[in-house]
Amino acid sequence: MGEPDEHAAERRSMVEHQLRRRRIADERVLAAMEKVPRHRFLPSPTDPAAYGDHPLPIGDGQTISQPYMVALMTEALCLTGDERVLEIGTGSGYQAAILAELAREVYSVERFPGLAERARALLADLGYSNVTVIVGDGSLGHPEAAPYDRIIVTAAAPEIADPWVEQFVEGGILVVPLGDRWGQTLTRATMHRGKLDQASLGGCVFVPLVGEHGWDD
Repeated sequence: MGEPDEHAAERRSMVEHQLRRRRIADERVLAAMEKVPRHRFLPSPTDPAAYGDHPLPIGDGQTISQPYMVALMTEALCLTGDERVLEIGTGSGYQAAILAELAREVYSVERFPGLAERARALLADLGYSNVTVIVGDGSLGHPEAAPYDRIIVTAAAPEIADPWVEQFVEGGILVVPLGDRWGQTLTRATMHRGKLDQASLGGCVFVPLVGEHGWDD
């Protein structure tokens, strides 16, 4: 993608020290994390903290998630390459780019038009033609392209929203931070015979999901 060699070295270091050492083991996920130029998704592409082990602000009160959290949530989706994925919360577009490396189609919903437009332009510039960015209320999902094989929510939700369940396939996987505004449990839910089997992936802190089935602004 034309980025300087020093960024490639930073990505390799990020994968080895932040991801493999924390038991991220899916080689496809690791390869995507090593490939996608995270620095391009920041307000300042020269930010020296671009590959640091922490989230970073991107404007509008939103953040780009810690690399480990991006990898953990992506790995939990168990992507094989043929899935249609719904992402709730485009933000910078970084998570969408990782998903685009690993799935057939990605639909990403963002409530801030400015963030959506920047992410849309950057994803196109990087050659990701299998990502569609939509401006809207992510708590309502995106019924126009349903059903989805996977759903990933990159904001803290008080509960699994009914519209997500309605737009979800049997055997599908949903990954979402559930809890209150100050702390959540990263949760993986699998649709089995019309019911969601839930499992905890550990504690986390995300910005709140604002919308009809989320929190008030």
